[in-house]
Formats: sequence, C-alpha cells, structure tokens
Amino acid sequence: MKQKAREKAEKHYREGDYLCSEAILYTINELLEEPLPKDVVKLASGFPIGFGGAGCSCGAVSGGIMALGLVFGRAEFKKDNEKIMKASKELHDWFVKENHSNCCRALIKDYQFGSQEHLDQCIYFTGIVAEKTVELIYKY
Repeated sequence: MKQKAREKAEKHYREGDYLCSEAILYTINELLEEPLPKDVVKLASGFPIGFGGAGCSCGAVSGGIMALGLVFGRAEFKKDNEKIMKASKELHDWFVKENHSNCCRALIKDYQFGSQEHLDQCIYFTGIVAEKTVELIYKY
C-alpha cells in the first residue's frame, strides 16, 4: 500500500489535480476507504507552498500529518493523543533528516518557482511523504 500511496499522490500533483498537502490527504483518505467525505481535502488547501505561499513548513509534511490525524487523531475531549503525537513527530523528524529542512522556502531555494525542476522536486516530496505516512499508519 505504501507504493500505491506514493504513486497516487504523485499522480494527483503531477496532473495538476491537487498540490502537495491536498494530494496526500486526498490519497490517504481514499486508501483508507474514505472515513471522511472526499471534500476533506478542503482542509489541506491552505498548506501548499509553506502555508499559502508564506514559504514556511513543507506542505507535503503538513498533508501527511493531517492524514495521520485521520487515523490517530482525537475527536473526544481529553482522549489519549500519544499515537498522533509520536507519528507526527516521527514524520517531521524523518523528513528533516532526509532533506535537511522542513521549510518550503529552503527546500525550493535552488529552483525558479514553477519551473519543471521545482515541480519535479515537489512531486517527489509529495510521493515520499505519502509513502512514509502509510508506513507510520501501519507502524502505530
């Protein structure tokens, strides 16, 4: 399922269906047989390009954390949130270790915004984060 998540998320980004965070949340929700309606993707729409273009946190990581919330998040007051906290931190720390940053601005600094190289890199990030998110869902 990890490879399928990667391929689907990359495809959604590559074909212009969604940007990074949206592609991941949409893909994971779909692979989980839609525990939430498809329009849950709306929650992820402000996260691409580091929070709506601000260049902060990588949108792919933000989308992955939202997808982890589909599985491990809490809807009840004071319910244990240990799994979501561990899984979110692990996703973040893994991404930083692999890419030396979680800052969108830093990750794309060597590319002209909108260039093919920029798009290729963001498609790659979207794919690896979708794959890692599924891995963490099965781990925890």
